[in-house]
Amino acid sequence: MEIRSDYVELKVSDATTMQAWTARPTDGGSLPGLLVFQEAFGVNAHIRDVTQRFAREGFVAIAPELFHRTGPGFEGDYNAFPTVVPHLNALKDDQMEADQRSAFDWLTAQGVAEGRIGAVGYCMGGRAAFLAGLTLPLGCATSYYGGGIAPRGSNPGLLNRAKDLRCPALLFWGGKDKHLTQDMVRAVRDTLSDAGKNFINVEFSDADHGFFCDARSSYNPTAAAEAWPLTLAFLRLHTAQAAVATR
Repeated sequence: MEIRSDYVELKVSDATTMQAWTARPTDGGSLPGLLVFQEAFGVNAHIRDVTQRFAREGFVAIAPELFHRTGPGFEGDYNAFPTVVPHLNALKDDQMEADQRSAFDWLTAQGVAEGRIGAVGYCMGGRAAFLAGLTLPLGCATSYYGGGIAPRGSNPGLLNRAKDLRCPALLFWGGKDKHLTQDMVRAVRDTLSDAGKNFINVEFSDADHGFFCDARSSYNPTAAAEAWPLTLAFLRLHTAQAAVATR
């Protein structure tokens, strides 16, 4: 499928300006929308490529630069994690929610119906996708190894807000992930189950953190290849169902 990609500039409700990478099929028509949330390394070449992959599958996709307040255009080195920490520490949930709303509103301005918008995110973006599912009228949310959903140290996480999850969620984890322990994964699963939420929990036993990213040393091509069709099926199902429900 032929697509076109470019950057757009969005106004955020806190009076900041945010750049976002967008990709969409050139055919037009009635299409679902997708919020694509970055890793801690920014809207880099990998995230731009992933956004384009989703566009080739028929989505109007947008990847907002969540670090625009502290590092507009920031693209971190996968081998230099300390360089991303200041941006991570500075980003607050209310700011991220404002960014997400701005990107969501851009999609609706392109003619995408509210219920036909999904979210997907990776690492830090996995948490962002979960957060979007708490606050926006999404069809569904997909989180890849979302750090910060479960509590960790002084970080309270998002599980205290799990009752507010507004859409089905698909959660991917790596069984060899040392950053997100089995206790954390269990806490997410048990909390969503206790809250009666609609979710799917998938663990790839031989995969590490960041297994989907082909630019990282932890890339696991088998797990990535298995996760991709599951992600597409989930997104298509729930954005299509939402479209039917809104007629």
